[in-house]
Amino acid sequence: MRVFKSKSFARFAEREGIVDEELCDALLQAGKGLIDADLGGGVIKQRLARKGQGKSGGFRSIVFFRRGDKAFFIYGFAKSDRDNICRDELRAFRRLASEMLDYDDRALGAALANGTIMEIRCDGQAVQERCAGGGA
Repeated sequence: MRVFKSKSFARFAEREGIVDEELCDALLQAGKGLIDADLGGGVIKQRLARKGQGKSGGFRSIVFFRRGDKAFFIYGFAKSDRDNICRDELRAFRRLASEMLDYDDRALGAALANGTIMEIRCDGQAVQERCAGGGA
């Protein structure tokens, strides 16, 4: 599985001290069927823990996710800043997920080259391999 983060999500993660390993762990859980919220259309919400605290008061990430293929961390927010995303945002995320999850190698290469997305390496092991046999 190839894993990416948007430029804006990367800024959010850096500001909040969220490292790529935590993102990989969130996808490992999703690959096992432990999705915090399936928002439909390839859009999921995964919780990320705040340093020294649990997930409940931590961060929320909006991820475009297709098991065994691709995942894009697109948007992040602190639970203390907002409860959820609104309907209009969800509709826009679903439209964008439909497009991005269908990116071929050429489109991914172009997005990587122009800095729109960055690829995440999951600790020397592809998320797909880490999920093999444990997915539901």
